[in-house]
Amino acid sequence: MTSPALDAALADIDTVFNGFASPNETGCGRCHLPEETAYLRTPYVRMPVDVVQRYLFEVSDHFDDHAAAMRRLLPQGARAMADATLSSIGYGCHGLSRVDWRSWSAEQAAAIDAFLHAWWQDALTTAEPPYPIDEIFDTCVTIAQSVTPFLDGWPRGPVADTHLIHCADVWLYDLLSDNSPFPWWYDDSEEAGLAELRTWLAGPGAVRLHALGEYDLAVRSELLALPHDERWAHAYWESAATTN
Repeated sequence: MTSPALDAALADIDTVFNGFASPNETGCGRCHLPEETAYLRTPYVRMPVDVVQRYLFEVSDHFDDHAAAMRRLLPQGARAMADATLSSIGYGCHGLSRVDWRSWSAEQAAAIDAFLHAWWQDALTTAEPPYPIDEIFDTCVTIAQSVTPFLDGWPRGPVADTHLIHCADVWLYDLLSDNSPFPWWYDDSEEAGLAELRTWLAGPGAVRLHALGEYDLAVRSELLALPHDERWAHAYWESAATTN
């Protein structure tokens, strides 16, 4: 059962992107059947969910007009992301992260932004979301090309706190070695997003983890504020090795 905010965001996506198509789309004859490409040219007709999934995660050069194809896919695509009828997420680069959707009309950009935040908030208050919580975060931030709004809106409570502990553990595996936990974030905004995540996790995130009794995660998060060499030379690692 989705939240009222997510229901409203999905309804807005349905309204704003109703009737869009990519009328001159020829597609990639090697990867897609002619009848699958025909869906992109034809508004209003529902696509099989497996076709929606393939096109959502297809590389942009397989389209004549990738932005138009994404607008065509959005009503079904957003709903499939929210109700988990996609078989998976996080296995490839989401098409919306490859288009400049913020340059679209204000109404369209606002509808996408509202959906991302409503989907994320809904996941944070769901004990067992249909996709791993870190993959939902990854999808949202790579599409939005921004991390801070999704971190600042992290609610408190047993369910959201459990998700924070899980995400911090996943992120730190890469961040402590100055690697990215976002495998599908390719553009120039990634470095800024990583800096935002490191700053938040070393500051407000660590404070919350301490309050939750997650000492090791909290200290490791705080180490992100140090340069790489100082981070790994920190006395914490000796005490952690002794404890383990």
